[in-house]
Amino acid sequence: MNIVLWIIAAVLAFAFIAAGLMKLATPREQLAAKMAWATDFSDGQAKGIGAVEVLGGIGVVLPALVDIAPVLVPIAAVGLAITMAIAAAFHVRRGDTLAETVPSIVLGVLAVVVAIGRFGPEPF
Repeated sequence: MNIVLWIIAAVLAFAFIAAGLMKLATPREQLAAKMAWATDFSDGQAKGIGAVEVLGGIGVVLPALVDIAPVLVPIAAVGLAITMAIAAAFHVRRGDTLAETVPSIVLGVLAVVVAIGRFGPEPF
């Protein structure tokens, strides 16, 4: 189970860091061409979402890798799960397609799995 949690955490880290860096590095106007939801946010809000994603992605692996405060891993996973729940609700409220909503749901579920696994049966 420990290996499975590490794999899921690595997938989460990769997905969130990549998505967050893209949001941080891309101007909102160009981001809106790829992601329609970006038109509903200011440039600062889009960058803030990107920063939260990068920090959450780092938080699900780095504390355990360096063995400094590994309890932060499930806390970061809870934060990512909440972020994805908000994102999924936003997409549903906005009337986005299922294809635009499913990634938020899947990443949120994976974050919940890491949070439960690291708080419960497989702590560090």
